Amino acid sequence: MRAHVLDAKTQLHDGQERLCIEQRAGTPGGTTCRRLSQLRDQVLLDVLEAACNDLDHDGSEPLLADVAVVALGGSGRQEVAPGSDVDLMLLHEPGMADRVLPLADRIVRDVFDAGLMLGHSVRTIPEACRWASSDATVCTSLIDARLLAGSARLFARFQEQYVRQVRQRTRPLLRDLLHARAQERLRYGETVYLLEPNVKRSRGALRDVQLLHWIAFIRYSQDFGDPFPIATTNSADPFDGTTCTEPMPRGLETLLRRGLFTEGDVAALAAAREFLLWTRNELHFQNRRAQDVLSRAEQLRIAELRRYEPVAGMMPVEQFMQDYFRHTTAVSHAVDRLSRQAHSREAASHWATTLFGQRVEGGIRVGPGGLFAGRQALAMLQGNLTEIMRLVGLSATYNKPIAAGVWEVIRREAARLPDALPPPACARFLALLDRPARLGDILRCLHDIGLLERFIPEYIHARGLLQFNQYHKYTVDEHCLRAVEFASNLAVDHGPLGRVYRTLSEKRVLHLALLLHDLGKGHPEDHCELGRQIAESAASRLGLNGHEREQLGFLVARHNLMNHLAFRRDTSDERLLVRFAVQAGTPEMLKMLYLLTAADLAAVGPGVLDGWKIEILTELYHRTMQYLAGDSPATTAEALFTSRRQGAQALLDVAEDPWLARQLDALPDAYLLQTEPEQIADDLHALRATPPGSATAGGRFIPETQSVVYTVYTSEDIAPGIFHRLCGALTGHGLAIRAAQINTLADRLVLDRFWTVDPDYAGEPPAERIEAVNRSLVQALTTASADAAPKFRKMWRSHDATSITGRHARSRVQIDNATSDRYTIIDVFAHDRTGLLYGIARTLFEQGLSVWRAKIGTHIDLVVDVFYVTDADNNKITDPVQLQNLHHRLMELLANS
Repeated sequence: MRAHVLDAKTQLHDGQERLCIEQRAGTPGGTTCRRLSQLRDQVLLDVLEAACNDLDHDGSEPLLADVAVVALGGSGRQEVAPGSDVDLMLLHEPGMADRVLPLADRIVRDVFDAGLMLGHSVRTIPEACRWASSDATVCTSLIDARLLAGSARLFARFQEQYVRQVRQRTRPLLRDLLHARAQERLRYGETVYLLEPNVKRSRGALRDVQLLHWIAFIRYSQDFGDPFPIATTNSADPFDGTTCTEPMPRGLETLLRRGLFTEGDVAALAAAREFLLWTRNELHFQNRRAQDVLSRAEQLRIAELRRYEPVAGMMPVEQFMQDYFRHTTAVSHAVDRLSRQAHSREAASHWATTLFGQRVEGGIRVGPGGLFAGRQALAMLQGNLTEIMRLVGLSATYNKPIAAGVWEVIRREAARLPDALPPPACARFLALLDRPARLGDILRCLHDIGLLERFIPEYIHARGLLQFNQYHKYTVDEHCLRAVEFASNLAVDHGPLGRVYRTLSEKRVLHLALLLHDLGKGHPEDHCELGRQIAESAASRLGLNGHEREQLGFLVARHNLMNHLAFRRDTSDERLLVRFAVQAGTPEMLKMLYLLTAADLAAVGPGVLDGWKIEILTELYHRTMQYLAGDSPATTAEALFTSRRQGAQALLDVAEDPWLARQLDALPDAYLLQTEPEQIADDLHALRATPPGSATAGGRFIPETQSVVYTVYTSEDIAPGIFHRLCGALTGHGLAIRAAQINTLADRLVLDRFWTVDPDYAGEPPAERIEAVNRSLVQALTTASADAAPKFRKMWRSHDATSITGRHARSRVQIDNATSDRYTIIDVFAHDRTGLLYGIARTLFEQGLSVWRAKIGTHIDLVVDVFYVTDADNNKITDPVQLQNLHHRLMELLANS
C-alpha cells in the first residue's frame, strides 16, 4: 500500500473514532455528518492529488483542467453516515475518456484500500443528463451534486444544462420520483409503525426527509438561486473546535418561503432530521458498518445511551420508540401533503366538480374529484370545530374524499381551535362513527392533524406508543385505527363477519370501542380496567345514552374475553358457553364482541387473523348465540353430538359390527364438536384397519384455512409419550402446529389430530410432502430410536430475537384448576422458538401427565400454548407440591430454551 493510502486509512479510522466519541458526548447528528463529510473530502482530495501527480507526467495539460470531480447523493449533501458509500462522478470534456478512465481506476483502488466503498461514474455533460432523465435515483443524486475538485467552468455548464432539463420535465420527474419512493417503501416498510424500522428507507425515515428536498427542487428550482450548495471544497479541519451550526436544508427553506409549510412544520422536520441522522450514525458507529435497521437490541441500547428513564407504565425503550415514531410520523405527513400539492391535479378536479358536481348547503360542492369548499365554506371553518365536523361528515355521507387543499385549511385551523368541545361537534363525531364509508381514512386524517384527540384526549399519550413485546406489530394508536378500518370494511365483506356486521342497527358503539380498547396501555394499571374508565369518560364527554355507556364500558373492559375463550379454552364444554352467554347478556352485545375480537386480531399485524381463527371465532359465536336468540343456526351441544353420532351411524354398518357401535358411543365431546359425520365414519374405518401395535397416519389440505390436518391412528400400548413424539415429528419437518386434539377412545385406541401450517408451500403442499410427514409420524411411534429428542432444522431469525425476548417478553406459566371440573389447564406464554412445543410436551410426559387437549397460538413471535392435562389416574392435579414442581420444570425449560 502506498504511503499516502496508509496515511489516509489512519486518518479515516482515527477521525471516525473521534467523531463517535464526540457524538456520544453530545455533538448533534447533523454536525457529525458534516464533519465526517469534511474528513472524507480531505482524504479524497489527498488521494486525487497523488493520482494526478502520478498520471500527469507526459507534459500534457493537467487532467483536472478539463475534469470536474463531483460528489453526489449524501456525499454531495455532506450528509454521510460512518458506513455510507462515497458517490463520485468524474465529469469530463468529450474525447477525454482515455485519460480519465485510468484516473478513475486509480481513485477507486486507493479509496477502497483506505477503507471506503466508492461508487463512481465517468460521464460527459450530455451523458450525465441523459442518465438522469432515464433513472429517478440518478436524477436525485445529481440534485445534490457538489464540486469537489477540478474545473469549475465545466461544472457550471453541467449545472445550467441539468437545471434546464429538470424545469422542462417537472411533471414526469415528479411522477417517476414518487413512484420510485413508493416502491422502496413497499420493500422497506410502507407504514411508519414497524417493530424494527429501517432509519434510512422505511416510511417517514431519512429518505423521506430527502424526498422533501428533491420535490422542492424539481417543483420550485427557480427559488433555489444557485441550486448547488457548495461550489468548491476547502480542506478545513473538521476537528478545529469551532461550533458547527447546521444550516436549514434549502428545500425546507424554499417550502417555508412559498408558504407551503409553516415555521412549526419546518421546526418539526428539522428536529426529525436531526434525530434520524444521530440514530443512523450511532447504528453505524456501533456496528462498524452500514447498519440501518433499528433492531430490538439497538432500540434497547440506544435508549440507554440517550439516558431515557423509566416512568410509570413505560420502559425507556418504549419512550425512545415513541419519540422515533413521533418524528417519522411528522416526516411522513409532510411528504404526503407536499406530494399531493406538487403533483396534484386538484385544479382539474375542482373545475370538473364546479361544472358537474352537486352543490351542498354552505358553499360546498360534491363531484367526481371529491368535496371542495368555496370561500364562504372555508371562512365558516375558522375556529369552528362543529363546522369542520359537518364537512367531515359530508365526506362519509357522499363517500367522497375531501380535497387536499381543504384538508390543509382544516389542518391549520385545528391548531387554532378554542379549548372548549362544543356538544354539536360531539354529536357530529358520533354520527360519523355510525357510517362505515371512509371511516378509517377519516379517523386517520383527524388523528394526523390532532383533531381526534379533541374528542378522545387519551390519543395524546397513545400517539406513537409501542409496547415492547412480540405480540403487537404496531403502535397503540395505529393498532386502534387499523381495528376500526378492518371493522368498517366489513360492510362489503361477504363472509360471516360481514354478514353479522351488516345486522348491527347502530355501529357507533362498536367503532368507538375499537378506538378506545387499548388506550389504557402505557400506564402502570391494568389496561383493561383503565380502559373501562377511559370509556366512561368518553361516553360522558360525547353524550352517549345510558345503555350505550354500559355497552361501551363492557366492550372495552372485556375486549379480550372472546379471544381468551376461543383460543385458550375448551369450547366443547357447554358450561363454559353458558357462562359466556350470561356475560354477553344480549345478542347485540355478542355480535359486537365477536366483531371487536376479529378486528382486534386483524390489527395486531399482517396475517394474524387468518381463515383458521375466523372459523374458530365464528363457531364460538354461533354456539353461544343459541342461548341468546332462538333463530340462531346453532343447536345445543348435546343435540349437536347426538346429530353427528346419528349421521355417522347412518354411514356405518353398526348393527352388524359391535366394535363400531362401541366406538361410536364412546366418542369424546371435543371430538364430536369438531368432526362432521363423514369424517367420523372415515376415522373409525381407519382405526379398524390399523393393526394392533402399529400406527397409521393421514394428511389432508383444508383450502378455507390454508392448513394441513394430520391424523394419527394407533393405541395407547404402542409407545409412551405419544403426544410429544408426534409434536417432535411435525416440528422436525418445519411445520407450525396451530392446534391439537388428543382423543382416547374405547379399547385404549388413540386418534390424535393436528392442524398445521406448512411454511414451505404457498397453498396446498404436494402429495409427496404430505406422505413424507405421514411416514415420520408413524416412525416416531414405531422406531426404537424415537425415544431420542428429534433433530429440528434451523430456521432463520433476526440475530437478536431470542436475547431480546428473553429479557423483555417475560415467559410465564399459569395453572388453572378453576375453569374445568375434569382437567388442569396449563397456559404457557413464551417467545417462539423451534422445538418449544416438543419440549413442553415432553416435560409434561416426564411429569407423569396425560395431555387431552392442546391449543397452540402464535402471534408474531409470542406463543400462547394451552394444555388440558390429568395425572396418571385421569384426575386433576391438586397436590400443591406437584403443581409447584410442574411450574418450576416448565419455567426452567423456557429459561433454558
